[in-house]
Amino acid sequence: MSSTSSSASDAAASETRLDAFNAYRDQMNERILEGTDHLGIKRFFRLDDAAYDDGALPGDTKELLGLVASTVLRCNDCIDYHLQQCVNAGWSDEELLDALNVALVVGGSIVIPHLRHAVETIDLLRSREQADS
Repeated sequence: MSSTSSSASDAAASETRLDAFNAYRDQMNERILEGTDHLGIKRFFRLDDAAYDDGALPGDTKELLGLVASTVLRCNDCIDYHLQQCVNAGWSDEELLDALNVALVVGGSIVIPHLRHAVETIDLLRSREQADS
């Protein structure tokens, strides 16, 4: 396999990964929130949403903080979610990498695999932006 077709297939696999994550997240959130009457779970989901609303800190800054926390906690699904929010909010690659550097310093070398995952996701999101423009 040539490096070009390998890169194309890597990009397709990454895109499929992110699409699958978004579909699964939406499906399960709907199942959890609409398929149950558990008040505590519903309240926590609402609290999580409200935490990223504008307040003393703007919502886009809170999303960047969420990215750092998710990276330190080593949650790739959370990293993908917050990166999508951060890219939609207009954060540049340089700003995202600077925030990820903070996560690396706080979390240590165990964060490196999740940093790789984050960079792959940033690349995917940027390639989607280019395809859409």
